[in-house]
Amino acid sequence: MSVPSSVLRLAAIVLAWGLVLGSVAAQATGRDRIAAFLEVTGFGVALDSIVLSARDAPAMVGLAPSDFGPAWERIVAELFDKGAMRESAMDILAEALDEEMLDHATEFYASDLGRRLVAVENAAHMRADDSHGAGEALLARMDPGRRAALEAMNDAIDASGQSLLAAQEIRFRFLMAAAASGLTEEVPDADMLRRMLAREAEAMRADMRAAALANAAQTYRDIPTADLRAYAEALGHPVMARVYELMNAVQYEIMAERLEALALRLGKVPRAQEL
Repeated sequence: MSVPSSVLRLAAIVLAWGLVLGSVAAQATGRDRIAAFLEVTGFGVALDSIVLSARDAPAMVGLAPSDFGPAWERIVAELFDKGAMRESAMDILAEALDEEMLDHATEFYASDLGRRLVAVENAAHMRADDSHGAGEALLARMDPGRRAALEAMNDAIDASGQSLLAAQEIRFRFLMAAAASGLTEEVPDADMLRRMLAREAEAMRADMRAAALANAAQTYRDIPTADLRAYAEALGHPVMARVYELMNAVQYEIMAERLEALALRLGKVPRAQEL
């Protein structure tokens, strides 16, 4: 069974990221620092971009946003509220992001290189068009050294291999919620769905890796190769690896929770052609 392109896009939006505070004053200070962390690292924009995953979700059950008429925009606006998603992320980060991780990531992304990287990453996060083709064209004429730098960077971003597991879990939760809500009747039971996802894991891993590389080629097209190597090295630092593992987990969990809720809500909406 081939992996739907919608699932690959959901996984790529891709790309969790203990501070336990003991008093009200400490909590206020901590949340201020975490809010600043969201801005300097660009993680806040990455969270905002989760809304873009909504448009591809119905394709997992053979539907499209237009099938839900005017209810689509209203439901998406309610479930993917940017402020609410950032608050959810901050709640998790306040418990899991320690001072060493906070300081290390902030110092790097506040540097000249860090600021330039965040600028292009923020633009890529909110890019509504599919730039996969442009990225593949860049890869086709790219020298081996630059391609290797991009591959090393992508490997460091997902060093623990979370992205595949997260994409599978997001798909599983959406499909099970879709079946529970009546959005679709074509979803197998939970055990069968898990087995199906396991069977297609290797093909999905290869497709996701290719998609991530094409996306990186387009996103970082104006960043010099030497800077990409420096970025890969920075991402490989043990503390930065912990930061990214945490950020990835936070982003994936919020995406899964919102898409699960979307499936439950859409199941209650009459199809546009039925109105």
